[in-house]
Parts: sequence; structure tokens; C-alpha cells
Amino acid sequence: QQAKSLWKLREGIVEGQRLEGASIKHDVSVPVSKVPEFIETAWATVAKRVPGIRPCPFGHVGDGNIHFNLSQPPDMDAEAFLSLWKEVNDLVHDHVAGLGGSFSAEHGIGMSKIDEMQRYKDPTGLKIMAAIKKALDPDDLFNPGKVIPPPDADAR
Repeated sequence: QQAKSLWKLREGIVEGQRLEGASIKHDVSVPVSKVPEFIETAWATVAKRVPGIRPCPFGHVGDGNIHFNLSQPPDMDAEAFLSLWKEVNDLVHDHVAGLGGSFSAEHGIGMSKIDEMQRYKDPTGLKIMAAIKKALDPDDLFNPGKVIPPPDADAR
């Protein structure tokens, strides 16, 4: 019964956020030993930039994967809040990188984070990933430009 109650609570977090308005969501990971520091300092960083922002960190904290979701301040409209998405995203992801973490955890890269690969991943690692992709998909037929940055993209 306790496990069911905990899962119900966890699953209700996302719905609760939806009822509170717009949110900027992050799926990040940091070393487990850095989780408390990440939550505390990332919270302070985004609150300094967006007073009244409501962080909602949850998820797989025991293995360092954190859904660091940010709900709009009560006195800010959704459009104004979402216009800060890139700036807030960079604040959070720069913070994660500074702690030796990753800007993308369990949900992967996908199209929404492809540009961040250039910013946060090692150029040599990107070249290796591109070479593997080229070897397996020489005609670039499978999800072109959706997982590996295009070959002509500028490195960092």
C-alpha cells in the first residue's frame, strides 16, 4: 500500500504542475554526491533570475537523474515565462555541466536538445558519434539531423 501511495504521489507531480501554469522542464543528471548541491544552488540561480519561480525537483534522485521542472511565478503570465526558456535552460544546464553532470539524462537528446550537443559535448566525442552514425547509415536516411548534429554544424 505504501508503494502504491508513493507512486501515486510521484505521478501526480506532473499533473499538479500543469494545473499551476506553464513550466520549463529539465531532465538532467549529476553525480549522486552532487544532487543536494545541484538542487540547492540551481534553485537559487534560477530564483535570482526569475523571482517567484517555483522549482519542482523530483525523479530518480537516488541515481542522480533529476527532473528539475520550473513552474511559472504566480504573478507572471505563461507567455512571458516561456519567453525565458532558453536563458533559464542555459542557467540550469551550465550549472549541471559545472558539477560534472549531463544536460540530458533518461529522455535522451532528440530534436529539442540537438543544439546543446555542440555546447556541452566534447568535440572529439561528437566526431566519434558522427563517424559511427556514418558507418551505420552512410546515406543519412535514419533520423537525419535529429540525434547527431549535422556535419556542417559549428563545434562549440
